[in-house]
Amino acid sequence: MTTTISRPDAAPTLRTMLNKVPEITLYFWVIKVLCTTVGETAADFLNDNLGLGLTNTTYIMGALLVAALVAQFRLRRYVPSVYWLAVVLISIFGTLITDNLSDNLGVSLVVTTVGFSIVLAFVFAVWWASERTLSIHTIYTTRREAFYWLAVLFTFALGTAAGDLTAERLNVGYALSVLLFAALIAAVAIAHFRFRMDAVLAFWIAYILTRPLGASIGDYLSQPKADGGLGLGTVVTSALFLSAILAVVVFLTITRRDETPAQTVSPEELQPHLHLPHPHVPHPHAPDVQFPNVAPPRPARDEG
Repeated sequence: MTTTISRPDAAPTLRTMLNKVPEITLYFWVIKVLCTTVGETAADFLNDNLGLGLTNTTYIMGALLVAALVAQFRLRRYVPSVYWLAVVLISIFGTLITDNLSDNLGVSLVVTTVGFSIVLAFVFAVWWASERTLSIHTIYTTRREAFYWLAVLFTFALGTAAGDLTAERLNVGYALSVLLFAALIAAVAIAHFRFRMDAVLAFWIAYILTRPLGASIGDYLSQPKADGGLGLGTVVTSALFLSAILAVVVFLTITRRDETPAQTVSPEELQPHLHLPHPHVPHPHAPDVQFPNVAPPRPARDEG
């Protein structure tokens, strides 16, 4: 992941870093929506069709997610197959977190939506306080990658809760929910490209909204016609979207079109943000030590 550029007699000065996440292209958003759809339908398939139950499904998906993240963290660069496998599994696990809270513990979808919003805001706040950036273009340290995946997990949990709240509790329906969240994402895109909305803010808002969009698509395709869906079932829907994900990932693995270029950074940029005094400005908590102005001794005059 790193290559040190240095002279034999000097300390390392620059490092060429490889980002651990893909470039934000159309391929990224296509696979992201596909993954969120699979997260919704696969969770229902394992829970209901296979009869594993919500608790057992959560344990199994949690173990698989941990294994995938261990593989992802051990890599030195972005590998499409490992990265998107982790995204698929984290989308399923994020769905299961919300389902466990609402179905097993009886927590209201309103409470889970507000709660996950607060937790996600807290994750972003700690990430910013530590790194002074929320950009995914600089995920080249383990610490930043940990913040990234933690944020991704809670975006999926929040998106699930918000999607279920909109489609079911507010009686919007699956088809209208698809149109609603697609329109919101389009509004974010317009705000970014037309009105110069901050790129990082626009990315994370769109990232959150793709979760309920994908979930609404999955429900619309898989749920019975009597409930407002197309009645394809979770098996067919999951198989179709997993096949699409596999095809796109194979394409990206071969073409490498979503790899980010290496970045040259200073070692200081890889350190966590600490509250240290600026080298040119006295620190407010440090004592201002004054040293006496001592003139150097004059050389002795030659009296001869």
